[in-house]
Amino acid sequence: MAENTLDTAGYPEAFLRVRVSYADAHYGGGLVAGAKIMEYFGDVATELCIKHDGDEGLFASYDMVEFKKPVFAGDFLEIRGRITKVGNRSRKVELEAYKVIQSEYDKGPSKASVLPEPVLVARAAGTVVVPKGRES
Repeated sequence: MAENTLDTAGYPEAFLRVRVSYADAHYGGGLVAGAKIMEYFGDVATELCIKHDGDEGLFASYDMVEFKKPVFAGDFLEIRGRITKVGNRSRKVELEAYKVIQSEYDKGPSKASVLPEPVLVARAAGTVVVPKGRES
């Protein structure tokens, strides 16, 4: 598929803020599995496809996924995404997840702190596709 090399400034961006639930803790100490962050990445990619094509699209592949820092139940995450290239039916996307509020249950059952700067916890790049006839 031929890729469009237009300036990405015209492509949509998407943003999601979420509090990670205790139900999402998978490991000891409230540690959350990376698969949960991948789910958030999928949600942001869906929004990107809707904004660009009016269709939810489907994730076809991940080219790269990196988990940089642990995520725990009670943390607040911001997931950011953008389309970087557009083909006939494919859209290259880049996604990042940042921790913006950190749970501090060791200090009390409802303790948390706003981080002075967002902390990159994961990033990914991949390809989403939209059905034939739905592309913009």
